[in-house]
Amino acid sequence: MQNGYSCGMKAYRLLGALLRNFPPEKAHRLAIQALRTPLLAPYKGSSNAALQQTICGLDFPNPVGMAAGFDKDAEAMAGLLRQGFGFVEVGTVTPLAQPGNPQPRVFRLPQDQAVINRLGFNNNGLRAFSDNLRHRPAVGIVGANLGKNKDSANAIADYVQGIRAVYALADYITINISSPNTQGLRNLQEANALYQLLDALLQARKHLEAAIERRVPLFVKIAPDMTTEERAAIAEVALYVGLDGLIVSNTTTARAATLKSKNYVQSGGLSGAPLFASSTKALRDMYRLTEGKIPLIGVGGISSAQDAYAKIKAGASLVQLYTALIYQGFGLVHSIVDELPNLLERDGYSHISQAIGKDA
Repeated sequence: MQNGYSCGMKAYRLLGALLRNFPPEKAHRLAIQALRTPLLAPYKGSSNAALQQTICGLDFPNPVGMAAGFDKDAEAMAGLLRQGFGFVEVGTVTPLAQPGNPQPRVFRLPQDQAVINRLGFNNNGLRAFSDNLRHRPAVGIVGANLGKNKDSANAIADYVQGIRAVYALADYITINISSPNTQGLRNLQEANALYQLLDALLQARKHLEAAIERRVPLFVKIAPDMTTEERAAIAEVALYVGLDGLIVSNTTTARAATLKSKNYVQSGGLSGAPLFASSTKALRDMYRLTEGKIPLIGVGGISSAQDAYAKIKAGASLVQLYTALIYQGFGLVHSIVDELPNLLERDGYSHISQAIGKDA
């Protein structure tokens, strides 16, 4: 088992080194194509009861998810689930196909284990996305991440159209109002705008739930770049409307003085290791502000089992990662899933639920 695991890790490192010889978007496209073939060996670790949770009516085999942004058009869901993820979030998708911002728009920061992107919701649109979702794996949790078109005059209408298109196809739905790469999008995080948006979406969900006799959880993904007062306002709205959960957080527009890679000067959202501290603080704040009453998904800078565990203790019921995979490969998912039970046992916990929010 250990020899096989070590060989698998070596294979992932070699594949990652090969992909990093290509420009970022070309490497990403090759990774998607690889996941659609048997090229990548599946994760063969055993399920651990200490990591299994039922959240919002969904049974998660482990808390480690693939963050939105990797599989924008829902092309590689089965391949990602075979890599050991407890769930996969696809998108961000917009009602109409759009090319996104001009290239180049993705920049590696290898010395910082980070990436800056200003993609701008490039995707093939709801029709193609929904067609792919209809062919999703029969087993495994898949969430759909929704955005608005760059030139849309009515953001609420875009999100309502999105929820109607994917409601019967996804296990949960995320409303992305926090990407820094679509002008004005983050304004939807303001309390009154957020309330109006959620009121419309929850009304739409009410009708859809009655039509298909299934209640699909609704999450909102927020930015790390907010004041405590702004976070408090979001928490108040979320609790008032009965939102199912929050994803904390998206990329940051801040640039730490400690960044070493030359690409730190590029504009866009920064992800990866430098985001860990600020996104974890935002997570801890939201856990306190929501009084632990709604599930939180912790995202931002996770590159080890210890990082994932820190997010859990800060208040996350689930975690997601993406950028660290560029540098470590899918073996990182395996190591987190394998090591988390040991970290729980070390601290005297028999189940992940006992650790959630313990450092908040």
